[in-house]
Amino acid sequence: MGKPTGFMEFERTTVPYSDPNIRVEDFNEFLVIVPEEHLTTQGARCMDCGVPFCQSSTGCPVDNLIPEWNDLVYRGRWQEALTRLHKTNNFPEFTGRVCPAPCENACVLGITNPPVTIKNIENAIIDRGFEEGWVVPNPPEHRTGKSVAIVGSGPAGLAAADQLNKAGHQVTVYERDDRIGGLLMYGIPNMKLGKEIVERRLDVLRAEGIEFVTNANIGVDIEISDLREKNDAVILAVGATKPRDLPIPGRELEGVHFAMEFLKANTKSLLDSKLEDGNYISAKDKDVIVIGGGDTGNDCLGTSMRHGCSSLVNFELLPQPPEDRAPDNPWPQWARIYRADYGHQEAEAKFGDDPREFCVLSKEFIDDGNGKLAGIKTVQVEWTKDDSGRWNMKEIEGSEKEWKADLVFLSMGFLGPEATLAEKLGLDTDQRSNFKAEYGKFATNIDGVFAAGDCRRGQSLIVWAINEGREAARECDRFLMGVTQLP
Repeated sequence: MGKPTGFMEFERTTVPYSDPNIRVEDFNEFLVIVPEEHLTTQGARCMDCGVPFCQSSTGCPVDNLIPEWNDLVYRGRWQEALTRLHKTNNFPEFTGRVCPAPCENACVLGITNPPVTIKNIENAIIDRGFEEGWVVPNPPEHRTGKSVAIVGSGPAGLAAADQLNKAGHQVTVYERDDRIGGLLMYGIPNMKLGKEIVERRLDVLRAEGIEFVTNANIGVDIEISDLREKNDAVILAVGATKPRDLPIPGRELEGVHFAMEFLKANTKSLLDSKLEDGNYISAKDKDVIVIGGGDTGNDCLGTSMRHGCSSLVNFELLPQPPEDRAPDNPWPQWARIYRADYGHQEAEAKFGDDPREFCVLSKEFIDDGNGKLAGIKTVQVEWTKDDSGRWNMKEIEGSEKEWKADLVFLSMGFLGPEATLAEKLGLDTDQRSNFKAEYGKFATNIDGVFAAGDCRRGQSLIVWAINEGREAARECDRFLMGVTQLP
């Protein structure tokens, strides 16, 4: 805990983002640096709650020791706070920036007051650790002689690699893109997660002995059978990369894109040439519509704003969430409430309104007569519950509308991993096409092959990917050595 009476004395104050009218001018990270006093004061709000739900399964999937490092920050013992933070989380600089903070939704203080600013404090601890030189390579003293191949370099793959390397195994991570990081590199825009932040952690992992291989599309460029022959175990952490499509008339028109086509190309061009090569989908002076919400949809909004779009609308099929928790959404569950993320704020600052339109069903993309997108036809829908409590959707007669659009980005979630590896290995898959491997064991039906992260559990949070990578590493270590000391 922090100060015994801190939660009564101090108000919750989050670390602000920079002004939305200014931050849209570039792709730099938008967090504002705040004085240490601000952070120690916020750490003081951590109360002696008895049972810290923040670090339970309903709060933090990696079981961060949140009350401990809150208290240490309050007392100015930052290096000790970093040690406690790294004990459970391999990459707090990633979760501290992009995790939606289920821990804060489960904070006991949040039952009656605004919760502790856990995410801000976590991020401040790790950033200070790098600034002070406390984060240094710590390679294992002894090697086991065992080797592990990890396919995929996103948060699950990197967490598994870090843990297995600590156990003394020789780890090689294979990534099909030209840069390491997976979702961290090409799935999350720079303004949320600067790529220098990713690279500084990769530099530590490389110095600790982990090998990285880029441009290696396993199952296409390199046979998965070759990896199995050359290694004692394989962990699949390839993510859930099949996007959900919108098969309505006009889907083939020029100007309709999956969200990740837009985001990945933008980040690659930004890193390669600061957008000077033109190898990206530009929203400059375009009327843009984003279909689907969530983090990916919001990132499409923010990226379109930075390009200089002419207009911006975000369709969501579901109703607008309530301002406060509904009766069927009690603490400590994730609060399904109305939130304005950075992209919404930026669009509102420029265009005057929140860009979201709720209860909108897309019906047809409009052709300009030359095979290019000119707009989209929609209808409003109404949601009602039947006697069994199940939600049903009904189109509202007479609510049809046409929207002008030069670009539409589809951000409706992901349907699981691509099928190539499952087909080549003969992997069992579940009903959602994910690689079948029991949580807690992570072993597939193929001996010595494990699965972790979104390819196993489906589209989820970065913090869950880190959890799965850590736990899959533990079970892989047990498979290799017969016993394990990994947490």
